[in-house]
Amino acid sequence: MKLRIVSFTRRGMELSRKVAEALKEERETDLFTKFGGFSEREYKEKLESTDKACEHRIAVRIIENLSRWTGEQFEEGNAVLFIGACGIAVRTIAPFVKDKLSDSPVLVMDEAGSFVIPILSGHYGGANELAEEIAEKLGGTAVLTTATDVNGLFAVDVFARKNELAICNRKGIAKVASAVLNQETVTAAVAGEYRGKVPEELTLVPYPVTQRVSFLVSPFLADAEYADLQLCPKAYVVGIGCKRGKALKEIEEVVGRQLEQAGIRLEAVAALASIDRKKGEEGLVRYAEKYRLPFMTFSSEVLREITGEFTTSSFVEEQVGVDNVCERSAMATCKEGGSLLLSKYAENGITVAIAKRKWSVAFDEA
Repeated sequence: MKLRIVSFTRRGMELSRKVAEALKEERETDLFTKFGGFSEREYKEKLESTDKACEHRIAVRIIENLSRWTGEQFEEGNAVLFIGACGIAVRTIAPFVKDKLSDSPVLVMDEAGSFVIPILSGHYGGANELAEEIAEKLGGTAVLTTATDVNGLFAVDVFARKNELAICNRKGIAKVASAVLNQETVTAAVAGEYRGKVPEELTLVPYPVTQRVSFLVSPFLADAEYADLQLCPKAYVVGIGCKRGKALKEIEEVVGRQLEQAGIRLEAVAALASIDRKKGEEGLVRYAEKYRLPFMTFSSEVLREITGEFTTSSFVEEQVGVDNVCERSAMATCKEGGSLLLSKYAENGITVAIAKRKWSVAFDEA
């Protein structure tokens, strides 16, 4: 995730540069400012004359409306750090706040660099973690207000983010968090491997579960009824091939039916995969964009090198240089430890296969 820092004064602009320098190894950071007290050339000359040790990062002046600039950052999913008053940040982001699972992380830092305050998307977006990172590097204090952080307790949405788990029913987050804070029994199950020390607040039960649990880490459709909150590992790759010009709707229907047949939630799909000559295929590109999936493509040479038992077609090989596209591309994306869950299925000029990646969760990452 990219970090965008915006300042409003000379002092704030200089602090933004220090933050960027401190984070240069961990984060891609760009500087912006609404301060117009001197030109960028004058600013650069000032920095070069006062601090030779740091990289020469120049803040881009925001000529447009600040609200419009902020809206662009939210659309791109960038984290935003305001160096200035909380009021400025709150008024600016207000029109763009929609959902705790999709809002950009937003933080505020005072011009002295004393306090870093996450004000939006603290858990799932990672604003709390970023605040602590900045404060540690600059010798300031991260001001966290989320209840689980204040009390040093397990936060299920932080656990989900750090383990790259999709949250399937967001209302369950509040239910689990409330149970943790009220010291009620919180049961959990994992449909796979896990490592690390299970937090004291949780009671881990075996999978498959026979009764309802607080939260369940599982990619399976059938498990939804057994948990207040289902967290879905990104464990599957959809390999696909198609004739030219196949529409998004057709692709959605075929892929959807195959996922349903496999009993897999759409949220469990990690990527869409195909041969490189399909890189610009409109229907596939639109599918990947709609569901925010990486679209991985491979050359016929790479696909031929993938080992395993595949459904071969001499016609496909004659056309594209490899005997199978959907199965091989899915396995190529999974890399080591992958396995073919659903073999090639063909319907109306579209072929689909589903491969499973090796996955696990870590409780010590929470």
